[in-house]
Amino acid sequence: MKDLLNIATAYNDKIRIYACNTTNIVKHAKEIFNLWPTSCAALGRTLTIACIMAEMEKMDSKITIKIEGDGPIKNIVVVAKKGEVKGFCYNPGVYLSNNNGKLLVGEAIGNGYLTVIKDYGLKEPFTSTVSLQTGEIGEDFAYYFNQSEQTNTAVALGVLFDKEGNVTDAGGYVIQVMPNCPIDIIEKLEEILKNIKPISTLLNEGKNIKDIISILSPNDYKILAEREINYVCDCSKERFLAGIKTLGNAEINELINSKEDISVTCNFCNKTYNFSKDDLKNLID
Repeated sequence: MKDLLNIATAYNDKIRIYACNTTNIVKHAKEIFNLWPTSCAALGRTLTIACIMAEMEKMDSKITIKIEGDGPIKNIVVVAKKGEVKGFCYNPGVYLSNNNGKLLVGEAIGNGYLTVIKDYGLKEPFTSTVSLQTGEIGEDFAYYFNQSEQTNTAVALGVLFDKEGNVTDAGGYVIQVMPNCPIDIIEKLEEILKNIKPISTLLNEGKNIKDIISILSPNDYKILAEREINYVCDCSKERFLAGIKTLGNAEINELINSKEDISVTCNFCNKTYNFSKDDLKNLID
């Protein structure tokens, strides 16, 4: 099945819901980076929220998310635009859990900062940074929305694994309260959120995204849009050559004269590009 993202309004258009299934995206990330479960859960949650945040923008833009913590995972970087996402974590080999098997994502991230960069193609991108609250990703982004965008927001993100450590389900939702929303609607929604199962569990039980939206809004909701989302890396040999060219003739000549082969590995897809001496000579003005 394809990974899908749905946008809906609910409760007489007083609530906006963004919900998505990112199971294939997270499985792909786990495969290309050989992620251990806690690293995979952290990166998977961040990939999921990035898909949603790219869709929340009215203008086409590139969203970059940076999570910088002092835990063993260290840093996470994710980049998204409408329908596409890519990302990586600095330490893919983290597996922290408690005695009940619950992954300790917050401990693996630690204390630090969450930065969101929105690039609309203008001179300067919009950048906002907040302190990490728990490192669990979902709570940190709820805090970001409330602090940086002044929007009352609930965030749920999840990645589920089987006993062998394979990803079975992943997804998330963001719920935002529209201006002048009556208090009784907020209270009703809060009660639902207290009792709802984790989204990864709901997906594992066979629920689709529309089913989950209907749980969040049992009586009325309207799907505004549906989009397929995919893990996409747009790297290429030509792009890396363009980057090498910016080093200037002197440094390129040093590379040409070195005995070592020149190769570059993309952080976002783990693909390695090899460059011959002739490739480098063609870059010299």
